[in-house]
Amino acid sequence: MDTAGFIYEKTVEKWGLFQVECRGRADGNPFVDYQIQGIFSGEQEEVRVEGFYDGEGIYKVRFMPSYEGDYHFVIKGNCLEQELTGEFKVCPASEGNHGIMRVVNTYHFAYEDGTPYYSVGTTCYVWELQSDELIEQTFKTLKENAFNKIRFCIFPKHYDYNLGEPRSYPYEGIPMDSSVLTRDNFMEYTGKTEGSYFDFKRFRPEHFQHIEQCIERLGELGIEADIIVMHPYDRWGFSCMKPEEDDLYWNYVIARFAAYRNVWWSLANEYDLFEHKSVKDWERYAQIICQKDPYRHLRSIHNCHAFYDHSRPWITHCSIQRQDLYKSAELVNEWRMRYRKPVVLDEIAYEGNIQHGWGNISGEELLRRFWEAACRGGYPGHGETYLNPEDILWWSHGGTLHGESHKRFGFLLKILQETPGYGLMPYNKSAWDEVCAVPEEGKDYYLIYYSFMRPSFREFYFDDTTEWDVEVIDTWEMSIKKCGTYRGRFQVQLPGKPYMAVRIRKQDEKEV
Repeated sequence: MDTAGFIYEKTVEKWGLFQVECRGRADGNPFVDYQIQGIFSGEQEEVRVEGFYDGEGIYKVRFMPSYEGDYHFVIKGNCLEQELTGEFKVCPASEGNHGIMRVVNTYHFAYEDGTPYYSVGTTCYVWELQSDELIEQTFKTLKENAFNKIRFCIFPKHYDYNLGEPRSYPYEGIPMDSSVLTRDNFMEYTGKTEGSYFDFKRFRPEHFQHIEQCIERLGELGIEADIIVMHPYDRWGFSCMKPEEDDLYWNYVIARFAAYRNVWWSLANEYDLFEHKSVKDWERYAQIICQKDPYRHLRSIHNCHAFYDHSRPWITHCSIQRQDLYKSAELVNEWRMRYRKPVVLDEIAYEGNIQHGWGNISGEELLRRFWEAACRGGYPGHGETYLNPEDILWWSHGGTLHGESHKRFGFLLKILQETPGYGLMPYNKSAWDEVCAVPEEGKDYYLIYYSFMRPSFREFYFDDTTEWDVEVIDTWEMSIKKCGTYRGRFQVQLPGKPYMAVRIRKQDEKEV
């Protein structure tokens, strides 16, 4: 609807994105000189948000309603000649729209409507900054697999196998190695002798518009967009901006992305590698998120070596890179007890064959870490780093997958989705050479994983009267063998091979 020079739709679904677009002043630097705000009011909520300049004299204000019913809005700011007002209706959520993600039962996740969520994430740092063809191949791969979360950056990345230029930059300017900007005229442009020529107070809207399109398409696939707002792998100067430039960036990113229901905030990838940031800076960014994001999206920060203090109240879940060469998923119990928050292992090493120790484990080992973490009540993440002639590695560029572990995550996810309640917790009374999980809400359900151990049988006893349905699960072959119903003391035969599991369910706990 176009009313008095501003555009908006008259209806939007619950947890959908409602947007008011209008024209405003564009002289000077609109990203700094002018502001725009919106107040959105319904019977059950009133939400105040900041809008943003989207180029070509256009300003936008976005809102995500949490309730159905009639709403009205007021848009105001020094970029406008007068206040803008309007009304719209919020309709029921469409199929597949479960709302924003929340923490439930201390250690787990669920959508706003109560639907349980079991994170099976992957990492593709700058997949959305590749060519159209490669991006489409990534979407195809995501659609064909079980991933329901993907980590990626807003800024381009400079690192091994990532030495080219991205499709776009977040700021107006010219990179140092551009054919337009030579070392001879760089001083003339910038007054500096090295670096890149970017104006950190003038955003390039096209860069962010493209990322928004990718976030929307991920949402259509049921995939959470775990957005890495900052990272240290940089040759353009984005990792060492001044505090006021950082704050301008954070406010812009939140104004643009917060109204998308499938967004998670990751303040940084490997925060401890930043040479020009302190804990005080990270706490300031966190404060900006908490003040400016009215929807309370999930928030985390990711380490390289030293963990951030995940007990900080603004952190909703632990985003962990393992610190030990050998131990990763095995430490989930400890991290749960220490932080009392969901434990997401966003990097437990990647399946692949590159030279780095974090990127050359086998598919069998990555799948083992997935099962081990899941049975300990954590949420593991995937990455793949197989060498190829084009240097297109999934972990950064997306494209296609070449490994074996990803083919088996859907099988694990289905088993997790059959768990009673909202998630698993470790059962510490089990045998020392197994990992046993029970539902967070109680027992009458056991998922027992034997990892690389290879028993040929196991004996069980719970009580004399309860009847238990028993299944043997081959996690690599993705098979489930029904073994029958047992009572009292019983023995379960196993094939004497690694990566096996046993599921034991009280007979009335079975799915019908």
